[in-house]
Amino acid sequence: MQYKIKAPKVLQHTAQLPASKSISNRVLVIHALTGGQTRPSNLSDCDDTEVIVDALNNNPYEINIKAAGTAMRFMTAYLSVKDGEEHVLTGTERMRHRPIGILVDALRRLGAHIEYAGEEGYPPLRIKGRALEGGLLEVAGNISSQFISALLMIGPNLKNGLTLHMTGNVISRPYIDLTLWTMREFGADAEWSDYDTIVVEPQPYKARPYLTENDWSAASYWYEMMALTNNIDDVIKLEGLTDGSKQGDSQVRYLFSLLGVKTTFETKKPGVPTTVTLKHSGRCVPRLEYNFVNSPDLAQTFVVCCALMNVPFHFTGLSTLKIKETDRIEAMKTEMRKLGYVIRSKNDSELIWDGERCEPSLEAGIDTYEDHRMALAFAPAALRFDGLVINNPQVVTKSYPKFWEDICQAGFEIKDER
Repeated sequence: MQYKIKAPKVLQHTAQLPASKSISNRVLVIHALTGGQTRPSNLSDCDDTEVIVDALNNNPYEINIKAAGTAMRFMTAYLSVKDGEEHVLTGTERMRHRPIGILVDALRRLGAHIEYAGEEGYPPLRIKGRALEGGLLEVAGNISSQFISALLMIGPNLKNGLTLHMTGNVISRPYIDLTLWTMREFGADAEWSDYDTIVVEPQPYKARPYLTENDWSAASYWYEMMALTNNIDDVIKLEGLTDGSKQGDSQVRYLFSLLGVKTTFETKKPGVPTTVTLKHSGRCVPRLEYNFVNSPDLAQTFVVCCALMNVPFHFTGLSTLKIKETDRIEAMKTEMRKLGYVIRSKNDSELIWDGERCEPSLEAGIDTYEDHRMALAFAPAALRFDGLVINNPQVVTKSYPKFWEDICQAGFEIKDER
């Protein structure tokens, strides 16, 4: 399947964003640990969340989480404390090559019974749930925040709670803080006791109704569209976002202010979803340097946007991009060259563009590598490359299922070229 995208001349649109995938996935696991019956509302309808919903609702022996990395990490920890249950946790071919040994080793140190059903260190996993003692656990601070979040979320259900000490540099703190905040929403006693240590008391979660806020990651693609439009009077409104959100990607509004996009909240009442208005400010930095260690999912968006705006950049803190749905560092270099931009990488954790150009080669279209964020980050480039082709566009269902429908409502024309 290929989508050929033609951008509108004027962009005046109000978009209803999807619910936050990050919050939805955390809420579902925590809610299941409460034993409550009332399902949280406004859950994400993306693939990553649906696989967790299906697993929790149907409780099959073999749970296939497909390509959902978050689900693999969270469900590994969750199933470890389901006393008396046994499951095999598996996924796609790519998922079976994404390392999970660090999390498995940590859970084993807590007493979990987990076996590899295939290659050592990788899914599929055979998990026999049991009551775990908990206590002190030491892990490296530079591992995926999803590993840390998975461990933290089962903390209240451990007999002795959990004291998690992280050695070295702690990365992705906003995602860890999002987990702690969500846990506390359900009555957990979980706090940083030091800059590298979190204490989770053995205080069970409490079931409660819960409304999930909308997704700042999804908002980033609309910010990118606004930054790339040439019409100073264009206006985009995004519904259901919260000022002061705990989502790490909410910092997108500050970053895009550097690229000439002004953000206005209809209301700034804490915790109240509202409408956000995006307009051009007319001011843009000549160069952008930023460390994405706390928000790696935004990196692809800014690589595309900055280059197309002719803003040289140096982005660091990208080491986790190598082990995402694809090797995002190499994928970005390859696909940006198709647009005529020569991106360099450094130390497997940096992307640099100093203005170097090459001859565009768009005939084959932009490949998406089974990675939703490749399609989502490159689609707005149609505002600068009329008729841009995106290959395998259906990958957006992993995080933003209605993306193509939403941009069509905004005036984009999409032709299926398959």
